[in-house]
Amino acid sequence: MKRAEERGSHYANISLILTHYPVYNKNKEVVVSSVTTLDIHDLSRIAKTFGLGAFYIVTPLKSQIALIERIFSHWKTGFGSDYNPTRKEAFGNTCVVDNLGSAFRLIMNHEGKRPKIIATGAREVPNSIKFHEMKRIINFKDPFAILLGSGWGLERDIIMKSDYILEPIKGLGNYNHLPVRGAAAIILDRLLSP
Repeated sequence: MKRAEERGSHYANISLILTHYPVYNKNKEVVVSSVTTLDIHDLSRIAKTFGLGAFYIVTPLKSQIALIERIFSHWKTGFGSDYNPTRKEAFGNTCVVDNLGSAFRLIMNHEGKRPKIIATGAREVPNSIKFHEMKRIINFKDPFAILLGSGWGLERDIIMKSDYILEPIKGLGNYNHLPVRGAAAIILDRLLSP
């Protein structure tokens, strides 16, 4: 994968990572969540729209990795690449890895240094940072990785080991369970839009 700055992306130093393990299920057990094709397509398009350097999908399951690679093949080189060239373009920055460490190593290889990790979630966490504060911290020279958790959110140790914990998105009532692709669009708009 070429560095995004070589492709003219505005935020080549920022990566989006969708984590399927370790995440929680509704019973607060650490599990591997299932990959959904909607997330693959929509988050690839969201990452491309905001000019991010890369979008990583993390799953340790070989069957899920094979599914994602079949989808990539269809849209990058198969029938889909001619049928829908914009989808092919969106998938150009997307890849699948089997663990978070692999995603971080790929970012370090591209950027030359460890990314600053920004954890996200729907739950209130002590010492979380406000969107406007995080927006001031993000720059064009340091690599950043925005972590999204599937299922019922990122495992607590992942959140607590992050450099920053972003405040949750708040709706208008008590219900707070956005789809991950909806949350990603809101987060990137709040952090990266002028």
